[in-house]
Amino acid sequence: MGYNYGMAHLTISEASAQLGISIDTLRRWDKSGIIRAERNASGHRIFDTEEIQRVEQKRHCREVSDVDQYKVLRASEETLYSSIDLFAGGGGTASGLENAGFSHQLLSEIDPSAAQTLRTNRPQWNVVEGDVAKVDFTPFYNEIDLVEGGFPCQAFSYAGKSRGFEDTRGTLFFEFARAVQEVMPKVFVGENVKGLLRHDNGRTLQTMLKTLQSIRDDKGRHYKVAYRIVRAQYHDVAQKRERLLLIGVRSDIDSAILFPKERDYIISLWEAIGQCPESPGQSYPEKKRKVLELVPPGGYWRDLPEDIQKEYLGGSYHLGGGKTGMARRLSWDEPSLTLTCSPAQKQTERCHPSETRPLTVREYARIQSFPDEWQFSGSISQQYKQIGNAVPSNMAFHIGRAVRAMIEGRTEDEYIELEEVEPIAPVDSELINHEVAEQYSSAPTLF
Repeated sequence: MGYNYGMAHLTISEASAQLGISIDTLRRWDKSGIIRAERNASGHRIFDTEEIQRVEQKRHCREVSDVDQYKVLRASEETLYSSIDLFAGGGGTASGLENAGFSHQLLSEIDPSAAQTLRTNRPQWNVVEGDVAKVDFTPFYNEIDLVEGGFPCQAFSYAGKSRGFEDTRGTLFFEFARAVQEVMPKVFVGENVKGLLRHDNGRTLQTMLKTLQSIRDDKGRHYKVAYRIVRAQYHDVAQKRERLLLIGVRSDIDSAILFPKERDYIISLWEAIGQCPESPGQSYPEKKRKVLELVPPGGYWRDLPEDIQKEYLGGSYHLGGGKTGMARRLSWDEPSLTLTCSPAQKQTERCHPSETRPLTVREYARIQSFPDEWQFSGSISQQYKQIGNAVPSNMAFHIGRAVRAMIEGRTEDEYIELEEVEPIAPVDSELINHEVAEQYSSAPTLF
């Protein structure tokens, strides 16, 4: 039976038949952001026919072109604005913001291999290697348009122990706040994992918002602050990756707080790495390779014979939870799952869609939307770590374009206005200084 694309919506069973996939797969796609569904008055999923068309086209993109479809976004305008990038890592945010029209006046990074990556690709950048707590930002006061920082997220991640400010890495947020206080940029953007929303029943996020709203200079300027989840797969990135943005606009800047609208399309893994240049990468031990040979594209451990499931998962077989990252092979027709610091970790496997091997370094980099000419320093494992920890370059590009619109006082259709967080009782200003880590841990501030 055919379906008329002139119809406004399809039911989940009609959409399943149209796409030739199961209803369970459609539910999973809706939950993971591959396809967007609405709910009708009865609470049932319904699918816009144009959305079905877009997804169907992605699923057939390998059949219509053998041209490399990989794109790194770049603005056509000249560089106009200045920025400081904290916790710069391997340069995902830095390269994306540069492509959006920002000139980095300082990049802070503690990891030697990541710092060398930044210097190798941009010798002209002022890369300050070492502990950010030792960096004096006061020379940049009132001179910088944007301060951006993806303060280390492991302390707030669901994948870790979620210790937050008890973890010395969690206290690095206050170094970000100190940089904003000392620089007083027109806009700041802080980035972290989605898990921060609910960490410690929301108290961690409240502390951060209070801290950022407490920032003032001797001119009385402060910040309007908002936050929002950004989904990378709707910002020209071939990866399902959700991050929390904390955005502030200085009170003397006549602009709403803007956020880039989600695109009405996704980037499939084929478009990103289907024609990827060769590069080094990890390999599987023979025993593991034989197991993953049995997993189809888009599949995982449940697609294995039961006896192999039990042997491969070991004690995890009898534990609760979906364990959906184990023995996971990616699919050409979908964005990748979130990249981690290694493509071959047993709990978060990222096997190539059609070859039985982990993703290579360059495939990793393309999924994070780094340009092909961007080179990574250090060992293979260090390169994977830099890429896995990065903010996708194309996502940073879209964020940078929204920042430019805020600075220029523009409100356009491609942005949405965020609601400012209601003023929260300010924290003690002494929190925003070098000694804040001691209030949460006796350990030194470490990356």
